[in-house]
Amino acid sequence: MTETSYYAQASKELRRSLQSTLSKAMLRDLQRKQPLRHFIVLARMVALLAASTAASASLDRWFEWLPCAVISGFVLFGFTVMLHEVVHNAVFENGGAGNRILSWLYAFPSGISHTQFRRWHLDHHAQLGDGSADPKRHHLSPKRNARWLKALYFTPALFIIYFRAAARETATYSHEVRARIRFERVVTVAGQLAILASVIALAGLWIAFKVYVVPYFLVFPVAFAMNRLGQHYDVDSNDPAKWSTLMAPSRFWDFAFLWSSHHLEHHYFPSVPFYNLSRLHESLRPFCTERGMTPKTYRRLLWEWLVLNRTPHSNWASSLP
Repeated sequence: MTETSYYAQASKELRRSLQSTLSKAMLRDLQRKQPLRHFIVLARMVALLAASTAASASLDRWFEWLPCAVISGFVLFGFTVMLHEVVHNAVFENGGAGNRILSWLYAFPSGISHTQFRRWHLDHHAQLGDGSADPKRHHLSPKRNARWLKALYFTPALFIIYFRAAARETATYSHEVRARIRFERVVTVAGQLAILASVIALAGLWIAFKVYVVPYFLVFPVAFAMNRLGQHYDVDSNDPAKWSTLMAPSRFWDFAFLWSSHHLEHHYFPSVPFYNLSRLHESLRPFCTERGMTPKTYRRLLWEWLVLNRTPHSNWASSLP
């Protein structure tokens, strides 16, 4: 984010307030990279994915294998959170080759281009609050406030929605960057298709359905849509401090979403690694209380989003009857 970006210009007062809220020593401690902690999370994810996949394949009754497939789907989504850490240089003090390797590794499970993800996400940070310049808001958010359209984001249609949105934004990049993105996407998608074909050939269609189709196409979209719901849909456009949604702390969601539900805190201090976001949340509680922020739960957001049909990127509190 440069000082000329939309968010930098709009958040000057906010950043001064935040700097006076946390001491320099505390902020340095929160921003300290601990690669071992990152790779412990990675090891946990790999172990969970291996165990849940094996259980899904071996169990026959739906109420036994389906929860395992749900776990697999959330773990697969978690790799996008891990890629997000690499984008913000939150793994190593000096990334270099390590970041490049991790970018490929973490982009592969979701079949995306790590170059596209990086450019898309950093532009989102720089242009937060601008309905046209923020690529996520401009291309990915639903353009019609219709329940059926919102519900599609929780289904396999998400992949079509996402890749179309990414393609529209990618069309504005240079030829060199577009070529790199195409290459990376071909490699990741071809790799995923090769895995699916191998599972079908070795274990059959039913096993492939349980261990691949359900986690990827039925669970991953739910995890993605829920996580994004807690980011920038319920906001106050008049206050840059509230351009993200403050989520209530939850050990369950910290585990399931790898602390990424602390999205407001992340936009305040993007260099803080995800394993320190809970501490950052606690440190910012007085600031958030002073600003009149009310923490939300995913249950409440889902109710307001799908049942009460709130408009995206608006102040849902002002819409209450």
